[in-house]
Amino acid sequence: MTRNPFSLGILGATTPDDNGIFDGVNEFFDSGTWLVIRNLSLFLAGVFWLATAYWVYKDARRRIEDPWLVAMATVLGLIPPFVGPLIYMLFRPPEYLEDVRERELEIKAMEERLALRDLHCPVCRAEVDETFLVCPVCTTKLKEACLNCKAPLDALWQVCPFCETPIDRPSALGIGTAIEEPRRRRMRRPRAESSEQSL
Repeated sequence: MTRNPFSLGILGATTPDDNGIFDGVNEFFDSGTWLVIRNLSLFLAGVFWLATAYWVYKDARRRIEDPWLVAMATVLGLIPPFVGPLIYMLFRPPEYLEDVRERELEIKAMEERLALRDLHCPVCRAEVDETFLVCPVCTTKLKEACLNCKAPLDALWQVCPFCETPIDRPSALGIGTAIEEPRRRRMRRPRAESSEQSL
């Protein structure tokens, strides 16, 4: 069988003896090196997949009380590989159970402290009673006394609850009167100036 020289130029001059462009690539994928790389990659991907599922399980146990929900979260971490842990992270509870319990204990302790209502002097921190008008240790004034019955009054009370006497609180540093007087003067000045201008 003789070859036609013109057909070689038209078909791209490929002969059975020539190596093609992809022969080296084909040889690589048929070699043992590729098998080792492929098997190691699959093994590492499988280990990573199981590790993410185990992480979902451990994290769900720290955040969820119900064992059925922990099992469902673990299945979610396993079934859609590599996507399940991301979905779990979007919908997991924001706090650990330990943090929730700790916060509840702190709230309970604060409520108990408020129920006991341990009063202390703001200056020397000595323990004082609700009925004290002054601190017995540092003589700091704690409460005002009613003008009629001399009972201790809280700062927010408008009337003495013991004798129904209205509580007259002095304005702080005379601010209320200082603000009102300039307004009156301002209002009077334009009138005085307008009367002077009309003359």
